[in-house]
Amino acid sequence: MAEIRVPTLGESVTEATIGRWFKKAGDAVRADEALAELETDKVTLEVNAPAAGVLAEIVAKEGETVAPGALLGQIAEGAVAPAKSGQTAGKSPAPKPAPAPAAPAPKSAPAPAAPAPAATEMPPAPSAAKIAVEQGIDIAQVPGSGKRGQALKSDVVQFAARQAAAPQPAQEGRVQELPAQEARIEAPAPRVPIPQEDARREERVKMTRLRQTIARRLKEAQNTAAMLTTFNEVDLSALIELRKRYKEAFEKRHGVKLGFMGFFVKACCQALEEIPAVNAEIDGTDIIYKRFCHIGVAVGTEKGLVVPVVRDADRLSLAEIEKTIAELGRKAREGALDIADLQGGTFTISNGGVYGSLMSTPILNAPQSGILGMHKIQERPVVVDGKIEARPMMYLALSYDHRVVDGKEAVTFLVRVKELLEDPARLALGL
Repeated sequence: MAEIRVPTLGESVTEATIGRWFKKAGDAVRADEALAELETDKVTLEVNAPAAGVLAEIVAKEGETVAPGALLGQIAEGAVAPAKSGQTAGKSPAPKPAPAPAAPAPKSAPAPAAPAPAATEMPPAPSAAKIAVEQGIDIAQVPGSGKRGQALKSDVVQFAARQAAAPQPAQEGRVQELPAQEARIEAPAPRVPIPQEDARREERVKMTRLRQTIARRLKEAQNTAAMLTTFNEVDLSALIELRKRYKEAFEKRHGVKLGFMGFFVKACCQALEEIPAVNAEIDGTDIIYKRFCHIGVAVGTEKGLVVPVVRDADRLSLAEIEKTIAELGRKAREGALDIADLQGGTFTISNGGVYGSLMSTPILNAPQSGILGMHKIQERPVVVDGKIEARPMMYLALSYDHRVVDGKEAVTFLVRVKELLEDPARLALGL
């Protein structure tokens, strides 16, 4: 037997949740074929088959929490999966037809690997069992409407709806039956009962580990840091003209598109060197000043917000920054980010403008002391040399930890970023 175990998850990651199994017990597998998906606090990763054969056993079910090195299942090396219905099952004789079946019997069936359960022991459908675990329902209490009393998905959904509409004592009993892994999450206030007709139209989905981590870290940042936000606006006329003039030559030379984010990263790196407090963090009673710039760039994915890091961005050229951002963005969208891609950031940039945000107050990415919020580029009337002109303007927001960064430093930092972006030649000359 070849054992399937949880791989090393990375620094500071001590557990993962089984997101889903791609194979079922009895399925044939190839060496290095993806078998299961693990969700950690930071990334989602796949577990591959250590050998070819048949998946003999699944030890850790979907939704369970496992530690690095834990046994997930076993593969019978060299074994052959049993034939499916409608196919010849080798030399094994065909099983006898079931007496007086309630439904038409299949034409053929694989040789049973184990005795069939008794009529009174029909297990619940996998989908029903999964929903029951997610909602903290004792599946044994759910009356089944399937064959031989099997509990189906619809039975669990209806049972949950009846519980939601039941009086308060039933809600209290349900809270006590939550799975053990949920004990780590602070129990929220009991939900106010709602009418049964509304409960039937709701959908309850368990939070992924990534979403739980996002929620926890954002709340911790609010509770810990003395967070304040300062605003400014930047005229991007010169930057847009520069990009329009050189974008084709830039892409032809470097093989990557010339975007706006590279300029913002360069501007922030230069401002961080001048205002080091924004590039610092608190450790107990000490302040740690970072003499390097690892810039986190927030990326929205289907599973939630992740912040891959452009390491040593202050040492990279504009083309190298754009290439790194493009590669990290691709990996984020494909769910292929490594733990190392998300660690070590000293400052973060979040671009809500790609979704149409005009202004926002970003939340710190703890333990960092600053985060820059970019927003939508919008033509607005501004006064230039005594005349009103329409200019492409963007609001900038800097949220900072007031325990480390004074108001003067925060405003100076944001004004410096504004100056560099409005006159991008300064970035090339280091002025």
